[in-house]
Amino acid sequence: MDKVVIIGGGSWGTALANLLIDNQKQVLIYDNDVSTVNEINNKHTNSSKLKNINLPKSLKATNDLQLALLFSDLIILAVPTGVVRIVLKAINKVLKQPKTFCNVSKGLEIGSHKRVSEIVSDEIESSFINSYITLSGPSHAEEVVQRKITSVVAASNDIEYAKFIQSIFSNNYFRVYTSIDLIGVELSGSLKNIFAIASGIVDGLGYGINTKAALITRGLIEMKRIAMNLGALEKTLDGLVGIGDLIVTCTTTLSRNYSAGVLIGKGLDLSQTLLEINMVVEGVKTCKSAYNLARSLNVETPIIDAVYNILYNDSIPKDEIFALMNRELRDE
Repeated sequence: MDKVVIIGGGSWGTALANLLIDNQKQVLIYDNDVSTVNEINNKHTNSSKLKNINLPKSLKATNDLQLALLFSDLIILAVPTGVVRIVLKAINKVLKQPKTFCNVSKGLEIGSHKRVSEIVSDEIESSFINSYITLSGPSHAEEVVQRKITSVVAASNDIEYAKFIQSIFSNNYFRVYTSIDLIGVELSGSLKNIFAIASGIVDGLGYGINTKAALITRGLIEMKRIAMNLGALEKTLDGLVGIGDLIVTCTTTLSRNYSAGVLIGKGLDLSQTLLEINMVVEGVKTCKSAYNLARSLNVETPIIDAVYNILYNDSIPKDEIFALMNRELRDE
């Protein structure tokens, strides 16, 4: 596969485009924002998404969806989960032949609680789907574009397609493992963003590393309760896409979810926070989906509940932490 089309010119889509060009691929980015397309084509930058980064001159962009879909049989979906259904509807209208879909975003759809693989099945005619793969793990665009060593997981129900994505993306700074646990990889990549918001909140409030360690550990337990209830494998949650992604997202300002949490912990409300971040914070919508999903599964998720109350019920962060610390004592 020498040609790859990436749907979405955000920071992650752009970073992966840069990586694929390092891997001697021809890459075309589709984005509906004309200014982004023009900047990539003419200035070879995407400054609103990746600051101080020069992109390869061979990287091209377009806002013509039909042209983009004709470019390659491999479609990388790099759009926020909140708009992926809309994008897929548009793709389905202009598809002429089967494609392989690889999703690289993380999140659950509000209302349906569906993973991206399920949304793809809903919106793309089955005759147009060769296979579906998700690529996920502890990976910030800002570090990948700087070629800092990163390891992630490609997951598919068909291991041969997971290996195909592994071969496309792997190089000496980006290592891809494979998995057939699609449910576990998609859910863990989505749920960890909620705990990143929680981690930012406790830092914004001025708590310490003891608090962070407890939050990450107990957050993993809640991730396992939901994911394993839906068929995920425990080893997946104990690996790169689970504990690995949880650690990296909960501990760095490179994470929009963590950064949003810090602002909330310092006293900003949700609308002020999102305005300040000025990019998609996936954990906000995922929290609503996960909260309702946990209720439907009858599983206990006190940290998710606390974040939900802060985001959607105007609860005071310190009050939620007090409530968490005064829950009934129990065995670990």
